[in-house]
Amino acid sequence: MCKAVCAFANDLPNKKLPGYLIIGAYDDGSLNGLKVTDELLRNLAGLRSDGNILPQPALMVEKFSFPDGDIAVVEVKPSKNTPVKYKGTVYIRIGPRRGEANDEELRILREKSEVKSQTFDTSPCLHTIIDDLDLDLFKSEYLPKMVNANILKGDKRQIKEQLASLKLFDPVQDCPTVAGILLIGKDPSHILFGSYIQYVEFAGKSITSKVLNERQFSGNLITMLKEIDYFIKYTIQKQRPVFVTVLREEMKINYPYEAIRELAMNLIMHRTYETNAPARFYEYSDRIVMDNPGGLYGKVQPENFPHVNDYRNPVIAEAMKVLGYVNRFNRGISMVQEQLDANKNGLAIFDFKDITTFKVTVMSADPKPEGEVSGADKAKSGAENGADGIESGTDNRHERVGDVSEKRRRNVGEDNEAEKSMGEAENEAISEAENEAIKITSRQVKILQLIREDNSLSREAISKQLEVSDSSVYRDIEKLKKIGKLERIGGNKGGYWKIK
Repeated sequence: MCKAVCAFANDLPNKKLPGYLIIGAYDDGSLNGLKVTDELLRNLAGLRSDGNILPQPALMVEKFSFPDGDIAVVEVKPSKNTPVKYKGTVYIRIGPRRGEANDEELRILREKSEVKSQTFDTSPCLHTIIDDLDLDLFKSEYLPKMVNANILKGDKRQIKEQLASLKLFDPVQDCPTVAGILLIGKDPSHILFGSYIQYVEFAGKSITSKVLNERQFSGNLITMLKEIDYFIKYTIQKQRPVFVTVLREEMKINYPYEAIRELAMNLIMHRTYETNAPARFYEYSDRIVMDNPGGLYGKVQPENFPHVNDYRNPVIAEAMKVLGYVNRFNRGISMVQEQLDANKNGLAIFDFKDITTFKVTVMSADPKPEGEVSGADKAKSGAENGADGIESGTDNRHERVGDVSEKRRRNVGEDNEAEKSMGEAENEAISEAENEAIKITSRQVKILQLIREDNSLSREAISKQLEVSDSSVYRDIEKLKKIGKLERIGGNKGGYWKIK
C-alpha cells in the first residue's frame, strides 16, 4: 500500500488527477466482506506521517458501507514536490504498471516538481577544472556581451569571481558549472558525452534509405551556434527559379531559413544535457525531423504548448538571448508557424507522445526526388544559380530573360575571367583528369591553391582574395571537405587546413 501511495503521489504522466487505493474489494469489483474499523482507518491515514514516505503526500481516507461489506478508500493527491520516495526508493505508475523509477523517469520527476531545486546547468561539473574553459573566448566574446562596458572598466575581480557571477563557475566546489563547460568549454563532448547535434541527410523518406551527407556539430555553444546558423542558411535552405511566365520567374524555397533556425536554436536551448544521447537533426527527401532528448519541461504541457514557456537550462537560455540567437518573449513557435505557412510548407508537427523526447517535423515545400544528391552538393541560391547553371549547361534557356538574365551573364563573365586567370597554376594544383573525376569548379581549384600557399587562411581571407561572398566560399569549402580533398585540423582558432 505504501508503494502504491508513493506511485500515485509522483504522478509521472503529470495527469494532475488523484489516485485511489481501494481496500476491501476484489479485482472484479465484488466485495470481500471486510469490516472497516476505526483502527484500520487510523493506520491508513498514518501512512502519510510515519516517516517512510517522503516528502509527505496529501491523502484522505474514507469508509463506504454496503450490504456485502465495507471498503476503505485512500485518495492520494499528486505531489508538487517530486520525486516522492518510500524508504528511499522512488515508485511510479504508468497505466497498469507500478515499479521503481529509472534514471530517465527520475529526471522527469525532478523537472516537473513545482518546488524547484538547482537546475542541471547551474550545478557544478565535478572532476573538471578552470583550465577546461576557454578563458580567451570568455574574455573576448562572452563577457563583453553579458556585462555592460562601463561596469567592465571598473571590474577588478579575479577571473573565477567573474565566471561565478555569470554562473559559469562554482566557487564552493572550485570547478566550472555545467553551463560553463557547455558555453565556453574547450571540449564539452569529452565531459558531457551527449552535448552535440547529429545531422544526417537521407536520400529517401525513411531512415533505411541511403545516407547522402552526415555531420556532427560539437564544441562549445559559442562556436556551435555560429556553425549551425551558417549551415542552415547556406546548406539546408535551397532555392531555385521556377518558370511562371515568359518574363517572370519566382524563387521556390524548400525551407524558410528563419523557421528552421528557430527550431534548431530551441533544440540546443531546451534539451536535457544529462543524457548521453545527442540531439538529432535528420533531413529526408520530403521533410526535416528534429528529435530532442528531454520532453516538455516544468509547467509546459501538451495542452498549453506553445502559449506557456519554462526553462530547463536558464543560464544557457539567458546566454543565447543576449548573444542574439533567441528571444524570450514566447514568440518563437508562433513565428515558425507563420513562416512555414507563408512558404507553403504546412505547419510544423509537434509530437509529445514520448515523454522523454521532443520531436518536431517540418515538411518540405520543394521535396527532392528520392535518391537526389546531397543538399551540400546541390545548394544554389541568388546570382550563383545563374553562374553554376551555365557551367552545367542547365540554365542556358534563361539567358535572354530581362534583368535576371543580365545578372546571370555578368556572373558568368566573372567566372570565365577567373578561369582564364588560373592558367598553369590550376594544372599544377590538380590534374585535368582528377578535376573531371571529382567535378570541382575553377573557384574550388583556386581555393586549394591559396590554401597550399598558406594553410592558416580563414574563410573570410579567402573570400577577400577571390573577391566573392563569404557564403560562396563556405559552400565551396563544404564541397571540398565532403569529397575528401580538404580537412580542417583543430578549431577555428589555432587550426589549419590540410589538403589530401
